[in-house]
Amino acid sequence: MEIKEKIESLINDNDVCLFMKGTPDAPQCGFSMAVTNVLKHLNVNFKGINVLEDENLRKGIKDFSDWPTIPQLYVKTEFVGGCDIVKEMFEKGELKKFFENKKII
Repeated sequence: MEIKEKIESLINDNDVCLFMKGTPDAPQCGFSMAVTNVLKHLNVNFKGINVLEDENLRKGIKDFSDWPTIPQLYVKTEFVGGCDIVKEMFEKGELKKFFENKKII
């Protein structure tokens, strides 16, 4: 399966999909840990995709989103952003509202 199709499948099959370094239970970078902690704090069920297991996936997700960094959060196929955006939305109370509007929480 071509990497773009794999990424599309992961995003389409999971309401909340986080492309991250490591796993939700063992993040392997501070940025991935920060986003994971925010999602856990909001009691959001999400699929963590470890980009460190597949170099093609790691490069492919950056090309797919035209976003240079990991982690990357997708909600119901919509690209939300990376760590800074997620943290800012959370701090302003926007992230909780976003998830409520998407019927995630």
